[in-house]
Amino acid sequence: MSPNVMETTADQESRGKTGVESQGRLAHMAFEFTRIAEKWFPDAFVFVVLTTLVVTAADLAIGASPLQIAKGFGAGFWTLIPFTMQMAMVAITGYVVATSPPCTRLITKLAAFPSTPAGAVAWVAFISMAASYLNWALSLVLGGLLVRALARRVDLKMDYRAAGAAAYMGLGSTWALGLSSSSAMLQANPLSLPKSISDISGVIPLSQTIFLWQSVVLYLSLMTLAVVVFYFAAPRGKHVRTAQDMGVDVSIEPEPAQKPKRPGEWLEFTPVLPILVVILSVGYFWEQFSSQGVLVTVSSLNNYNFAFLMLGLLLHRNIRSFLTAVTRAVPTSAGVLIQFPFYGAIAAMLTGVLGSDGISISHHISELFVSIATTNSFPIVIGIYSAILGFLIPSGGGKWIIEAPYVLQAAKDIHAHMGWAVQVYNAAEALPNLINPFWMLPLLGILKLQARDIVGFCFTQLIFSAPVVMLLLWVFAQTLAP
Repeated sequence: MSPNVMETTADQESRGKTGVESQGRLAHMAFEFTRIAEKWFPDAFVFVVLTTLVVTAADLAIGASPLQIAKGFGAGFWTLIPFTMQMAMVAITGYVVATSPPCTRLITKLAAFPSTPAGAVAWVAFISMAASYLNWALSLVLGGLLVRALARRVDLKMDYRAAGAAAYMGLGSTWALGLSSSSAMLQANPLSLPKSISDISGVIPLSQTIFLWQSVVLYLSLMTLAVVVFYFAAPRGKHVRTAQDMGVDVSIEPEPAQKPKRPGEWLEFTPVLPILVVILSVGYFWEQFSSQGVLVTVSSLNNYNFAFLMLGLLLHRNIRSFLTAVTRAVPTSAGVLIQFPFYGAIAAMLTGVLGSDGISISHHISELFVSIATTNSFPIVIGIYSAILGFLIPSGGGKWIIEAPYVLQAAKDIHAHMGWAVQVYNAAEALPNLINPFWMLPLLGILKLQARDIVGFCFTQLIFSAPVVMLLLWVFAQTLAP
C-alpha cells in the first residue's frame, strides 16, 4: 500500500467517528469492519503462512510425526500448479480482453448506468453475481474491470474499496449455484465421476442440483440480499475513499498508432495471422460442443481461458498490440503465482497427513459433524462443516472429491435428497470465500488493492449471508423427497 493510502487511513482515524452515524447503521458497520481490517488484517501472503503453521500444529496434536508433516508439506506444495496457471491466465486473459478497444467501450457503457455512488457499488454486485451464474472466472474479471471503469468517472466519487468487494460477490456467494459448479458438473458427468463416489450416489443430473427451483430461488435470494446490503453499506461523504485516494491509477492510456518500421515487423502488425489462429480455435470449440455439449464445454476453466486468449488476440487485431497488453497484464498474477502452492501444501497436510490413529484432520472434522446429523439437521450440520473446511481447503471441485464419499453416504443413510446434498455443499462452501484471500488474488491484482482493503465489506456481507444461506438450505430441504 502506498504512503498516500496510509496517510489517508491515519487522517480518517484521527477524525474519529464523527458523522459515521449519518450514513446509517449498515454503513457504520461496514466502515468499522473495514477500519479494523485496514489496521489489523495482514497481507494475504502472511495469512497463508499463518494458516500453514496452524495446520502444522493441528497435525502434531493428532499425533503425526514432524517428518510426516514435512513430507506432506513438500509433497502437496506443487499439486495446484495446473490450477495456479489457470488462475494466472484468468487474470491475464481477462485483462487483455478488457483493455482491447471494443471491450473498453462496452465496459464504459456499463459504467454509465449508475447515477449515485451507492448505486454504483450495488450495480457492481449485481453484474458480478449475474456473471457468476455463467462462470465464476468471468465474474471476477468483468467485475474488477467494471470497478476500474466506474472509478474513472470523476462525477461519481465512488468508494473504491466497497466497489472492489462488490466485484467479489459472484465468487464469494453464488458461483457454485451456477453453471461452473465443479461438484454439480462432476456428479452429472459419468465419465469424470470417481468410482468411490458413483458407487454411493450414481450420476446426479443437473436437473436435481443447480436446476432445482429451490436452487434457483436460493441464488436469486442471495443476489437480492447482496445488492441491498452493498447499497446501504457503501460509505458516504467524507468516509468515501476513491481510487485516487487509494493511490491507484485507473486511467487507460491509449496506445499510440504504430506502424512497421522494417519488413520483418509487417507480420507483427497484420491482422491476418490472428484471424487464422482464431479460425483454428473456432474449429476446436465446434468439435467440443458437438462431442461434449455446451454445458460441459463452458464449465471447463481451460476452455474459458482458451476462449478469452483467442478473443483477446482477435480484438487487439495484431500481434504487437496483443503482446503489449499481455506484458501489462502479467503483474496482476503475481499474488496467485506465489501463494497458490502454499494452499496446495495446506490441503495435503489436512487430508494426507495421518495421526496416531491413522486418520487425517479432515476426517476427524467430518466424523464429528456427520455423526450428529439427522434428516432434519443434515443441511445445517453439513453446511457448517463445508463452510469451515472450505476456509482451509479453498477448492470447490477438489474439496468435493474429498468430502463427497462421506457426505453422500450420510445423505443416503438418513434418506436425504442426494441432489440437495450437493447444493448444500455448494451454497455453504462459497461462504468462507468472502473472507479468504485465496480467491481474491486475481481480482486484487486487477484492482491494485490488498485483501485488507475489501475484507471489511466482505465480512459485513458474510454476517447477513450466512444465516440466510443456512435457513434456506434447511427450509428447502423440507420440500424435497429423497
